[in-house]
Amino acid sequence: MFKRKSKSSSNENQASMDSEDAGEAVSVPTVGADFIRMVSDAVHHTADLVVKPIPPNLTLIYIDNLVDTVTLNKHILEELLEQPIESPENIVSILSVPQVKFAQKNRESVEAMMDGCVLIHVEGYAQVVLALIPTPESRQVSAPENESQVIGAQIAFNESLSRNVSLIRRYIKNPSLCKEDLEVGKQSKTSIAMLYIKDVASDQMVTTLRQRIADLQIDSVLDSSILEQLIDDNSLSIFPQMLLTERPDKVSAEILNGKIAVIVDGSALAIISPHSFIEFFQSQEDQNLRWQTATFLRLLRFGAVVLSVFLTPLYVAALTFHYEVIPQTLLVPLSESRALVPFPPLLEALLIELIIELLREAGVRLPTKVGQTIGIVGGIVIGTAAVQAGITSNILIIIVALGALSSFTTPSYMMGNVIRIIRFPLILLAGLWGFYGIMLGFCFILVHLLRQTSLGSPYMAPFYPPRLIDWRDSIVRLPLPFTFKRPTNTRPEDEDKYKPEPVNPEKNEQKVK
Repeated sequence: MFKRKSKSSSNENQASMDSEDAGEAVSVPTVGADFIRMVSDAVHHTADLVVKPIPPNLTLIYIDNLVDTVTLNKHILEELLEQPIESPENIVSILSVPQVKFAQKNRESVEAMMDGCVLIHVEGYAQVVLALIPTPESRQVSAPENESQVIGAQIAFNESLSRNVSLIRRYIKNPSLCKEDLEVGKQSKTSIAMLYIKDVASDQMVTTLRQRIADLQIDSVLDSSILEQLIDDNSLSIFPQMLLTERPDKVSAEILNGKIAVIVDGSALAIISPHSFIEFFQSQEDQNLRWQTATFLRLLRFGAVVLSVFLTPLYVAALTFHYEVIPQTLLVPLSESRALVPFPPLLEALLIELIIELLREAGVRLPTKVGQTIGIVGGIVIGTAAVQAGITSNILIIIVALGALSSFTTPSYMMGNVIRIIRFPLILLAGLWGFYGIMLGFCFILVHLLRQTSLGSPYMAPFYPPRLIDWRDSIVRLPLPFTFKRPTNTRPEDEDKYKPEPVNPEKNEQKVK
């Protein structure tokens, strides 16, 4: 029974594939009525299909709300009605639309229509003219919402692929900036752009990333975050191996460093690859600040990450197994604070951490002004009430609040979520085995990080394997004359960003004289 069913299913799939191949091979009908019937059947007679016959020999077909009606009426209909059309070539010479091309196959014309093209068919010809006039952008370019900075550009991507590419080209005015157009999706074709600088980006990495995208078998890709999970090196890892960013200046800077950017149509985020673990804690603003300030802020971020991950587990381990490490002056008030708490430190910490995460999630999902109020007022009210009710101690409230505050210093939203999540298994290990459990969890995380790669590049670069030249712009940021090399983890074809020449004031004064 099962074998017959499997065979029947296989035959159906084969028939479906054959019908799709046949649809690709069928030419455009020469008769206008047959062409209308073909397009209507292809879109299953959808209600928003618009058919406009123009006597004596023209037929216009498009999807409503996918084309710009102003451009359609002014630059296509008016121009076609002004003079007789004898062939498709006449249409191309008459229309003032920038993007006009021909199609000879049914499927090619239907797919173009779904991208915002108007199909213009001339009676008696087995080809159709495709005039691309998509609807204008619904959202203009705005300031970044999740990656704000004080010094630097105040501009972010929007959902238009062409607009996002143009933003990058404004930063990188280089003819070597290459753009490759790709498509992904079986049910819905999603346009994807891959950008890199020829002779700077690694050819091997470009080929690998292009192949990963081309090999995807998925119904559709609705956002860059979905594509990032599909093409990274290890999708089972909790740590992201590619960066998602909304800042065009960040993308441009990484492309100049020899990396590759991927932009998905309909998404306001760009993918940057390869990307090491240490780079997730670096902000684009670090390059705009003096090196002393940038180094201080980077050290502050890394210290905040350590506090966010280990502070609550250390509290649980110390109170459960290691009272001897607590100073005598702190032990007495700590004991008094916990005297009325009925829960063990492990359960107490997990309860408060979960409450903080609930407040944070509620603040994100609610409208902006309401969410900020809920986060601040809710935290104060619940924290005060929990202490007065004897559910938790004052010290744990301070520790959890400090850990939550520290997690917000991570520039990457995706990595910030990881920092929040890995705190919970460490709390469990601390409650079970104390400091030994924390060390066990830390070793497991470290080994996992050392095993990861980003587009074939070591994830823990430049520390493993050690590359001393890249340490100049890692945890610290040395002055720009010392960071004239591109990162080696990108395997750039051209390693030099610029040739450092120290400024000589005396030499400049002589030139002025």
